[in-house]
Amino acid sequence: MAVITGYISIATQGQGDIIDITLDAQKIVTRNKIQDGLLCLFVPGSTAAITTIEFEPGLQKDINLFLEKIIPRNAHYHHHDTWHDDNGSSHLRASMIGPSITVPIVDGTLTLGTWQQIVVIECDTRKRNRKIVAQIVY
Repeated sequence: MAVITGYISIATQGQGDIIDITLDAQKIVTRNKIQDGLLCLFVPGSTAAITTIEFEPGLQKDINLFLEKIIPRNAHYHHHDTWHDDNGSSHLRASMIGPSITVPIVDGTLTLGTWQQIVVIECDTRKRNRKIVAQIVY
């Protein structure tokens, strides 16, 4: 068993920004000539998340509307009392979705459905530069 580590750098526009990183992830697999294994993608920090969706404008709006309904940005959070900031909703949204995803690699290709893309969801209330860790185990 071997491990290869790579990185995907992105700049986000703040809470609600959803960025498709599928092609970047596939490029890491292709560049390293991996035929079979597992790709784990992890976003360091506690205010961003990784998942899969059908990356289309309507669903991007729907995800943000859903998150706003269950974890509203302007509600009171005890986190605000502790740090005197405004991103309590960011931490809760990110923890609910999760910081990582594992995707099987088969015949040199990420095993994703036809309408399934890997996305980073920015949950923080400000713009951020994110460096996603990509590890391949093969």
